[in-house]
Amino acid sequence: MSTTPAPSLQTIGTKRARLQDIIRKRSFGRGEITLASGRKSDFYFNLKPTMLDAEGAALLAELTLDALAGERVDYVGGLEMGAVPIAGAIAQLSFMKGTPIQAFFVRKKPKEHGARLSVEGLAPGESLQGKRVVIVEDVTTTGGSAIKAVDAVRDSGADIVMVFTMVDREEGAAEAFRDAGLEFRSLYRAAEFLKD
Repeated sequence: MSTTPAPSLQTIGTKRARLQDIIRKRSFGRGEITLASGRKSDFYFNLKPTMLDAEGAALLAELTLDALAGERVDYVGGLEMGAVPIAGAIAQLSFMKGTPIQAFFVRKKPKEHGARLSVEGLAPGESLQGKRVVIVEDVTTTGGSAIKAVDAVRDSGADIVMVFTMVDREEGAAEAFRDAGLEFRSLYRAAEFLKD
């Protein structure tokens, strides 16, 4: 059994700085906007252009896997649409690194036809029962979307390891997750983009 050495802090720092540049260029903006939570803001993150960029997707997956190193994780997923590209990229990279983590997503509402599933991506007979799951999210404001995913996944019998977001807007999510007894981590905080 061979073990892969942990990446150096310089390597992680370089990748993190590069991803921050990509997010700033492709996914961060100023100007009044109404957020999913209904709040108004003078800045926004639309991470889809970063998540669907070849380098951006690779860096998001790699830095997320680095952040989850040492955790025993069976699945990653979250609420559609923000979690879908992230979960897919993480699953692919984890397989390529020899430590596969499966992916899924939670529908905002179950389909009204077919199997009527709220958790998608599992094969017939496959279940989240007893599995260790990380809920991933692109941007977190109050935590409401991630809590919906947590509830659906818990209903499937999974053990929630943590909620992990790419960008925490720092507008109440940490407190909401703490109150719900959930560990919460982020790759970036909004303040890192607002200081320039």
